[in-house]
Amino acid sequence: MALWPSGMPVVVVIMRIFLSFLSPPFNGTARRLFHASMSQRLQKTVMAASPEAPTAARTTLKIGALLMRLAVLVLGLLLTLVTGAASLAPIPPSNRAAFIHERLTKANLNRDHVMVVAHRAGWKKEGAVVRAENSFAAIDHAVSTGVEMVELDVRRSKDGALVIMHDETLDRTTTCRGKVAEFTLTELRSCRLVVEGDRRPTDEHVFTLEEAMLHARGRILINIDNKLEPEALGEVADLARSLGMIDGVLLKMAVWNAERLQLARDIRRAIGADFAFMPILADDAVTEPAFIDRTQSALGAPAAELVHWYKDASKPVTSDGGPLLSPLARAAAVRNNTHLWINTYPITDRPEGMVAGGRGDYLALSTGRPEDVWGFFVERGVTIIQTDEPEAVIAWLDAQGLRRSYALTN
Repeated sequence: MALWPSGMPVVVVIMRIFLSFLSPPFNGTARRLFHASMSQRLQKTVMAASPEAPTAARTTLKIGALLMRLAVLVLGLLLTLVTGAASLAPIPPSNRAAFIHERLTKANLNRDHVMVVAHRAGWKKEGAVVRAENSFAAIDHAVSTGVEMVELDVRRSKDGALVIMHDETLDRTTTCRGKVAEFTLTELRSCRLVVEGDRRPTDEHVFTLEEAMLHARGRILINIDNKLEPEALGEVADLARSLGMIDGVLLKMAVWNAERLQLARDIRRAIGADFAFMPILADDAVTEPAFIDRTQSALGAPAAELVHWYKDASKPVTSDGGPLLSPLARAAAVRNNTHLWINTYPITDRPEGMVAGGRGDYLALSTGRPEDVWGFFVERGVTIIQTDEPEAVIAWLDAQGLRRSYALTN
């Protein structure tokens, strides 16, 4: 009686048996079935050997079976280690922006976490300009730092393209001269971004809002600072929707009276309630808690950007945060599930902390007392800080236990 077909060597038989079981997926159940089936098949193979088979052949087969079992055990151990290690590996980032958007739109569930917005995408460090503002390099750095949002300024080219540029002219931030609105998009693409101060040119050129959105998509939110007419927000929203970025942008407009609130409501209705939309409230016009409450409620605002004016440097800095941070105003924010947002960045040739009651980034850094600036506002209910010093703000907030990590990181 032949032990195997055509006198096939025992080693070949064993290898065929082994290879025939390599295809199943090696999860826990498959691995157990694999072990059991392999043992049974080897046992049947040994028992099938006739008594007349050469003793040496039977001995070889038994040894092969033992070796096979050992190989199976080793393979199972290796697979267990590999699959176990894979289960402990970090989950790759898929959409960090969605996690940020969730915290933005659920203020009352996230008041123990202070969000940080990089003004002009994050162009400064310790008061010095270190990157081209509104640049891809700035966006990338903001993401790596852990910033939740970058502020980008939107203007329009001569031929109607939405482009990213803070100033009305190109002079300060690019290698070109003249008004943005007098250049076509093709012409603007020849203008290289520079690092203000030493005017060092970069490899980046003026880019469109669409390009900026695509660069940021899934990684960080964009706070749109619209330098155009309010109605242009509809165009911005249409673009974001077409790119699948409804949850990737925050739209806003200034509201200072009932008429302006009605315009904001009309625009809000036109762009859709699925977009995050917030009012900008300045205390030279808005002081009444009832109007603050009504504005937040009417717009379904996830946040309210507050401007606490400080126009005279000879006067003391704010001691209470002004009417927009009064107890009644803060209660309205809780009632409307709205974040309170303060801007601590400076305005060129204006008193330091001009839009934060005199408590700006410079005061925090120059005195070494960030608690008198960022801490001051956090104590009064602020949960979003827009700053020129995102690294310093995040470091201080982390040290105070005022931030929680996200499930995904880039």
